[in-house]
Amino acid sequence: MRQFPLASLRAFEAAFRHQSFVKAAAELNMTATGISQHVRAMENWLGVSLFVRHARGVTLTAAGREFGTAVANGLGHIEIAARQLKLESSERPVSVACIASVATRWLIPQLPAFRQEHPDIRINIVYALDARTPEAASVDLLIRHGTQPGTNAVALLSGETRPTCSAEFARRHGPITAPADLVDADLLHDETTAAWGRWFALAGIRQPPKSGPIFADFSLMIGSVMGGQGIGLCPTALIGDELANGTLVTLFDMPLDTEKSYWLIEAVRLSGEAEIFRDWLITASSTSRNTQES
Repeated sequence: MRQFPLASLRAFEAAFRHQSFVKAAAELNMTATGISQHVRAMENWLGVSLFVRHARGVTLTAAGREFGTAVANGLGHIEIAARQLKLESSERPVSVACIASVATRWLIPQLPAFRQEHPDIRINIVYALDARTPEAASVDLLIRHGTQPGTNAVALLSGETRPTCSAEFARRHGPITAPADLVDADLLHDETTAAWGRWFALAGIRQPPKSGPIFADFSLMIGSVMGGQGIGLCPTALIGDELANGTLVTLFDMPLDTEKSYWLIEAVRLSGEAEIFRDWLITASSTSRNTQES
């Protein structure tokens, strides 16, 4: 059996409603001949006449009236379902999965400015946990830390870390002028002591770093750093405000993790709202970098 001429349904339905090929053509921006050809295709497939053609126009047959009613109802249901789906899609918030440190120290502070520009777009922020793709986290956008995860990832912020402490700690324990001064200092560790070991090696220090508190992640460690409890290897991009106002100080401009960044990864298919937020985040990150470099 030949394939059903779906492309002709809309033309037939318009002709059915108007009971006129000319009026149907005007509605669909077609010619009356084009409408007639579509209707003929339907009639040939069905094997029945849907209209009686005469010099003054067309008249529905009984079969045409019955089939037209069914088609009009069917297209009406499809339109209602499509409008509902479109409405639900427009009301769905843009979802972003993010590690806690980036969320609290960079992303969330950016949101008031975004809401001012786009008050109708809602943002939903969730924990990234161990998700490696937006699809794995069931979100539109994912912000990950580490080396470049793929060619479609955009670097939002540098992941470089530097020895950092509170200004008050530096006053109490200073002067700290050479990397070797950190050998006996109170060091704070993010996840393991390995990072400080790598920084010591980079600085030419052969002694192992002093043991100290180990925090599960930077979002926990930064509280101890700001509380004047020790020196931590902090991602400079996430402490820009504290460095600017003098609450925190970097002791040495010798970065670790230069190959790492905070990466933005987008899902395969994005809503228009998600695309707007993606572009806005990229612009905001560029502004953050320029501010820190100036």
